[in-house]
Amino acid sequence: MIPLEQLTLFILASLVILVIPGPAVLYIITRSISQGRAAGIASVAGVNLAAFTYTVAAAFGLTAILMTSVVAFNIVKYAGAAYLIYLGIKQIVSKTKLEQTELKSDSLFRIFGQGYMVNLLNPKMAFFTFAFLPQFVDPSHGSTIVQILLLGGLFALMAMISDGAYALLASWLRPWLQRNTGFLRKQKYVTGSVYIGLGITAALTGQKHK
Repeated sequence: MIPLEQLTLFILASLVILVIPGPAVLYIITRSISQGRAAGIASVAGVNLAAFTYTVAAAFGLTAILMTSVVAFNIVKYAGAAYLIYLGIKQIVSKTKLEQTELKSDSLFRIFGQGYMVNLLNPKMAFFTFAFLPQFVDPSHGSTIVQILLLGGLFALMAMISDGAYALLASWLRPWLQRNTGFLRKQKYVTGSVYIGLGITAALTGQKHK
């Protein structure tokens, strides 16, 4: 069982991390603005399922393989960057409501899947689970696997609440933004540029060396 003092420190440290918007939050915000609240919530679910996937991997030692292999790390990093850039280009070349009578929106299942892939192909999640979670694990208080899963699950729950707040706020602003025809014309370029920027940033940061 994790001591209450240790659990409190973990919660406080997690809150500090969560209040700083990262690439996943920017993805959620752009999805919420472009397609509304349901799309934002679907992206939140996908992003955080990927985060918990890394938690499970860390609990069973699989994350360590990624962190110690230059090839595996770079494959994940560049695949994630390429996927984000692909989403950005796809968004930019798509037609807006002003350019066609009916806009074909992505399904919630597709948005969920994209959110999952965006975070799964983010090697920084491996850094987080490999470096952050173990700091609050004490083998003398029981199974390390159980402790990592509990802490990771708690973090995922907190992240869903935080990310959900961003999604609701962005979707609340959406009607006002959509009444602005200038925004509608520029929306796909802004959204696409955010995705491409995230992809380029992912490719240029977090270099893994031998």
